[in-house]
Amino acid sequence: MAKITYIQSEGQQHVLEVASGTTLMAAAVANGVPGIVAECGGSAMCATCHIYVDSEWESKLPPMNAVEDEMLDSVADERRTSSRLSCQVTVTPELDGLVVHLPGIQS
Repeated sequence: MAKITYIQSEGQQHVLEVASGTTLMAAAVANGVPGIVAECGGSAMCATCHIYVDSEWESKLPPMNAVEDEMLDSVADERRTSSRLSCQVTVTPELDGLVVHLPGIQS
């Protein structure tokens, strides 16, 4: 299990214990974290699970694939260098302590 902190745009924090192999999106949805819409259910087709990865963690995530990169061009809020789709980030033990920020809008 890895501890993942989701921070809403207003500052409210949700700290979850997430099993390895679970995506950040699936963990957020299963635990009712507001701000992760996940309209497509995790198939990288809608960009409504957009997150901003905390700067100290950006280099620790696996690189994004071309599909994720393309979908990030259609996010509702600002795309940043730290932007990722939470459905494309799978939790591993190395991500224990990861902090992600949620944008103000998703769709």
